[in-house]
Amino acid sequence: MMDITRNQFFFAGLVCLLMGFQFRLIDTVELTPEFTQFLAERVGHPLASVSAATQTLMQSDQPPITKILRPPEFLGWALISMGCVLVLHSWSMKKPGS
Repeated sequence: MMDITRNQFFFAGLVCLLMGFQFRLIDTVELTPEFTQFLAERVGHPLASVSAATQTLMQSDQPPITKILRPPEFLGWALISMGCVLVLHSWSMKKPGS
């Protein structure tokens, strides 16, 4: 089994940090109608059948229903703090090859 190296910890920390900052910057995310339809079909939500019926009645290519996601505020802070811990931990590890 392969051990996790200093560089991998550092990269994971940077990714978590950047994702945390991104989640702190956004308020809502609006999914495209196609992806909303895709999720509804996979989950078996009644939205899938309603959208299909609406599509045939209106003769449109895209369903008019979109999904809006509101990430909780703590998610950004949690990712930022986890990223900081991973970066600091990577700095305390031995360098590769030494």
